[in-house]
Amino acid sequence: MRVGLDYRPATGFPNSGIGRQNSALEDAFRAHPDVQLQLFSVAPFDHPIRRIAHCPRWATPLDGIHRLPERLRFEALFLPQALRDAEVEVYLGNFNMGLPIGRKPEGVRYILQLHDLFQLTLNNAHGSKVKATIYGQTDRLSIGHSVRVADRIWTPSQFTADETVRLFPQARDKVRVLPNLVEGFSAEPVDLDTPLPERYWLCVGTREPRKNMPWFVEAWQVARRQFPKTPDLLLVGGPDGLSSKQRELPGLHIVSGISDGQLHQVYRQAERLWHPSYGEGFGLPVVEALGVGTPVAVASGSSLDEVTPADSPRFSPTDQSALIRLMGVLSTADAEDPEPLKAWAKNYGVEAYRRRFDELLEELR
Repeated sequence: MRVGLDYRPATGFPNSGIGRQNSALEDAFRAHPDVQLQLFSVAPFDHPIRRIAHCPRWATPLDGIHRLPERLRFEALFLPQALRDAEVEVYLGNFNMGLPIGRKPEGVRYILQLHDLFQLTLNNAHGSKVKATIYGQTDRLSIGHSVRVADRIWTPSQFTADETVRLFPQARDKVRVLPNLVEGFSAEPVDLDTPLPERYWLCVGTREPRKNMPWFVEAWQVARRQFPKTPDLLLVGGPDGLSSKQRELPGLHIVSGISDGQLHQVYRQAERLWHPSYGEGFGLPVVEALGVGTPVAVASGSSLDEVTPADSPRFSPTDQSALIRLMGVLSTADAEDPEPLKAWAKNYGVEAYRRRFDELLEELR
């Protein structure tokens, strides 16, 4: 089976969640004995990806891969003919959209890996209202096109699968769940340049409004006043969305740009990971925390319900009073046995991922 893989995420933003899943797909395809893998991407003229992937004759800056004109040039002017020339039988788009535009090559089947649909259902972070409007309209068209032409749609959670069917009922029979691969940390734990607090809770990923971080920090601030043993709070990902007053709160620590080894250390030393997002397509930080034996507490109502052990604390992402009470309880909770948490995380390891991947690929034979 000759398979083509959209390699733009791994080329342009390899350390992002989508970029890492792009690499996971590449490794799974290469491990399958019946697959001949071809990569398709864009890049500057001097980028090494051009030596291993099919790329257009024009150059694309790495920070421009997301831009609409570059996407359309690749998906409409380059990709259909490139797939024919490479004699691809199955093509997988990992870009949350991005399947080829134009007449579908005869005998080719398309797979769309759809990570989430928050581009369509929630307000996301954009530089201006004009950009938000433009991206909202073009994302709806692009995702709608890819959902329509896909032969299979792979989602990382049942939550995203259900959202896909809700928004695109005609896609019901195409949707399958392939949970994300979470391999854990390859780098050994490394201390940060600034020492960590003796006790702290942790939040990872703070940019998008759906991460709910200002609301969560406000609740934590109140909990600190009401419950003296409430730990410090460490945010990994930057201060986006927080008010200037919140950024200066005593006990709040904000870090960004840390290495994989430093992130490993941050997870290991945290008393608990909190994930207050009201919209998640998978919830990678939850599984990463569990993988090192760190307990979690998560907001209910999205995919976080699926990736979290049943007995882990949950809270409504809109009921701040209940969250504050939960913080009070957990501020004095006994330490949990890390081994059951690590065992749960193995449900998202390489063995489980490859087993499900092979099942879904077999459907296309």
